Amino acid sequence: MDILALLGSPVMLMLLQASSDVGRYIGVGVAAGTAVIGSGVGMGFLIGTTIASIHRQPEAFDQTRTLMFLGIGLVEAQALFGLVFALLVAFVL
Repeated sequence: MDILALLGSPVMLMLLQASSDVGRYIGVGVAAGTAVIGSGVGMGFLIGTTIASIHRQPEAFDQTRTLMFLGIGLVEAQALFGLVFALLVAFVL
């Protein structure tokens, strides 16, 4: 009985350490997933409204296209920031 009591503490510590790693990786997956999904929704909305505005006013195509590409760059930057944050949580913090 004493051997089980002695071995129980290290085994429990190992299980607690493993469960905290699993929780951290689940959090990393959720953070990365929401960053990418949010950017996908934002980019779809941006491109959809750009197509609708070009359809309404075709003579403003060049200006609208330029603003669309600027918006796409900002949305992609947000996705990259989310992924970098998730990787920092996974491997540094």
